[in-house]
Amino acid sequence: MSDTLKTAMQLACNNKSYKYFSLAKIAETHDISRLPFSLKILLENLLRNENGIDVTVSDIEALCNWDPNAAPATEIAFTPSRVVLQDFTGVPAVVDLAAMRDAMKALGGDVQKINPLSPAELVIDHSIQVDKYGTMDSAEINTQIEFQRNMERYGFLKWGQTAFDTFKVVPPGNGIVHQVNLEYLARVIFGAEKNGELMAYPDTVVGTDSHTTMINGIGVLGWGVGGIEAEAAMLGQAISMLIPQVVGFKLTGKMQEGVTATDLVLTVVDMLREHGVVGKFVEFFGSGLQHLPLADRATIANMAPEYGATCGIFPIDNESLRYLTLSGRSEEQVNLVEAYAKAQGMFHDENSIDAEYTAVLELDMSTVVPSISGPKRPQDRIELTVAKETYNRHFKEFENGRAVKSVAVSSDRGNYDFTDGNIAVAAITSCTNTSNPAVMLGAGLLARNAAAKGLKVKPWVKTSLAPGSKVVSHYLNAAGVMDDLETLGFNVVGFGCTTCIGNSGPLDPALSKAINDNDLIATSVLSGNRNFEGRIHADIQMNFLASPPLVVAYAIAGTMDFDLQNDSLGEDQEGNPVYLRDIWPSNHEIADTIQNNVSKTSFSEGYEGIFEGDANWQAVKTTESELFDWQGDSTYIKNPPYFDGMTLEVGTIDNISGARVLAKLGDSVTTDHISPAGAIAEDSPAGSYLKEKGVPKVNFNSYGSRRGNHEVMMRGTFANIRLRNQLAPGTEGGWTRHQPSNEEMSIFDASMKYQAEGTPLLVIGGTEYGTGSSRDWAAKGTNLLGVKAVLVQSYERIHRSNLVGMGVIPLQFKAGESADTYDLTGKEVYDVSGLKNGESKTAQITVHREDGSTVSFEVDVRIDTPKEVEYCRHGGILHYVLRNLAS
Repeated sequence: MSDTLKTAMQLACNNKSYKYFSLAKIAETHDISRLPFSLKILLENLLRNENGIDVTVSDIEALCNWDPNAAPATEIAFTPSRVVLQDFTGVPAVVDLAAMRDAMKALGGDVQKINPLSPAELVIDHSIQVDKYGTMDSAEINTQIEFQRNMERYGFLKWGQTAFDTFKVVPPGNGIVHQVNLEYLARVIFGAEKNGELMAYPDTVVGTDSHTTMINGIGVLGWGVGGIEAEAAMLGQAISMLIPQVVGFKLTGKMQEGVTATDLVLTVVDMLREHGVVGKFVEFFGSGLQHLPLADRATIANMAPEYGATCGIFPIDNESLRYLTLSGRSEEQVNLVEAYAKAQGMFHDENSIDAEYTAVLELDMSTVVPSISGPKRPQDRIELTVAKETYNRHFKEFENGRAVKSVAVSSDRGNYDFTDGNIAVAAITSCTNTSNPAVMLGAGLLARNAAAKGLKVKPWVKTSLAPGSKVVSHYLNAAGVMDDLETLGFNVVGFGCTTCIGNSGPLDPALSKAINDNDLIATSVLSGNRNFEGRIHADIQMNFLASPPLVVAYAIAGTMDFDLQNDSLGEDQEGNPVYLRDIWPSNHEIADTIQNNVSKTSFSEGYEGIFEGDANWQAVKTTESELFDWQGDSTYIKNPPYFDGMTLEVGTIDNISGARVLAKLGDSVTTDHISPAGAIAEDSPAGSYLKEKGVPKVNFNSYGSRRGNHEVMMRGTFANIRLRNQLAPGTEGGWTRHQPSNEEMSIFDASMKYQAEGTPLLVIGGTEYGTGSSRDWAAKGTNLLGVKAVLVQSYERIHRSNLVGMGVIPLQFKAGESADTYDLTGKEVYDVSGLKNGESKTAQITVHREDGSTVSFEVDVRIDTPKEVEYCRHGGILHYVLRNLAS
């Protein structure tokens, strides 16, 4: 550390002296009082990591002189304090680290250099599926199935915990990564030994899940990155970024009776999506913060990916300190957070001066009304008063105005008629809401009131409750409402991320058959943050996000073709109609229930022995060695081919000649469309591979569980059942047409054929390409399928970065142009020239049409920073890191 500006000082706290880099000191020569809270955190990061190479004085000066209205242009190197992972994205990260150790050995280097240099914590939360529901033993049975399916993966993660320093694993059954991060892992301010000195510095984090932003609710700056970026961060590499614009969001007023934090966040998502905040920071401020509990802030911060921002951060204030104390952090830790934040001018109170922002939006929270969103995007908010008519409008769009159909179903849960619009899945799930006692206890109190009046959930609804941590079960039981939720079928199915990521499990076979045989439009309602096409369940076409109390209410209604404000939910014991207003708990009742039942004990008991795991985890066998013992017959964990034949010599970014188009796609293609997710179909390329390996269909498990096997994952890339490839019109799923034969085949088979022919590949798309979860396999699979470049109108931030990280060149049409501008069909031959080894910001595309004519046009090269140029020259970020460490 150079400390050219002499900002290193000492902070006295807890009878200790902490070295820190003082913003007050730099404020003596620079006006930084106007900087947003989030940029002050970045400024401290630069001061602490200045070394004259990655971070220079000019970088610090640029941030001090930040112009809120200027387009981002200055690249800086951000060094996060720690990395957080979940098992779906974490397993391939650990696989890559294991593979890098093998590669390091082959290059003659020290394998121990492949080791996390910062704390890295992985929470196993994405592998639990809702196989069993509605019974007292649902969680136990689902956990047993989870371990049976994932024993090999869990053994591998246990190996990683022993093989890598500063790497910890939170075993299954403890909760959702973002909630565990908020309630237990987050430090807010670190007090740690660095190079023999006791230092204080902000807790900053990157995570392999886009909803890492949930931690912004407590004043921790962090966001989701691709797994490959996270691996580089674990290995001590700074993350290149442009100094961002920061949008201020002023909150005033107080939410009215009957309005929940879910309604608030759906409103915020709607407003920020309309304004446009992609690539920007969002920072919340205003008098309304005093009425916003930490859990509500975390709910809003969680959905930053849905409103498109890099992060959505709240400042450190008295509410942050209260929550840290409530959640069981030590008095010493809370004292350090307060002392440090106040010393750095980062503590928000009534005397705080508003910062300067790129733009300011304002919301009076008293104007927020009950809402849901859907049927396939979280930003499509629907006021509850018009939910029924909105559903019916979408139904007509889905089925082109056909009449509503109803089919008789005979199942283990009774005989009933299942009608278009009926709710097949109702799930209280997802980090967005299960971290919030107000909406969780609100759901429990509503269930109590409903059960008291004799209301029941419809027999066709698959109900589930997946708490985000054991803390939730503790306070639901303490409040006495768990029994009421169970009476309505909302039994705990496990502690983890379930329906929101497609782990909703199977529907009743008779119901599934009725839906598919008759093309019925089944719906779902969930308290999640994602409802993209094909995500929740393959049998369900319309998915709606709602607060936990509304999930319970809709489960009782049984259909989305229902007006919750005016239609009767059923009759009580006396035959009187019961309406939602009759069972909805008051804000006062919810607040009293929180006050009396959410305690420090809830947290201390919920997190006792967090890293030890239950008997299932302790029984998992593993080995202790610095190199992993790859098993050749494994269908879960395989050594990926990224480093095959690698030498210490750096490559070049070459022009592309004679390329064909693997897929030509439309707008809003998400990483859910690109990346393998959900169940593995028996007749898919991945299913065929597993059958060839002797795996019976019952043991296929999900794509997410097999992310450590590149053979499965590359076969599932671009294979989402809702993907529409314009090269294969009339199809849905992973289909394309090989050129010039025009033969229809799977995208995987076409890729293999093209690669055997030596033909490089392109993918062409529209706007918002790569939105959705931060799935590294959306880029890894693209790379392994032989795609050299992607050409679209616009990118989601994380996916563009991931493509670069895998050495795939992101190209972008000029503003106002698209594939339609040049009448591109995808059947042509493409040349990409003018890349100049990554030095050019533009390239020339020459298209050779089937009739012999050609057309040429200029595109932007979205390799945005000098560091990204280096990554691409090396063939990817991992190759860059490996060569640097090896040499």
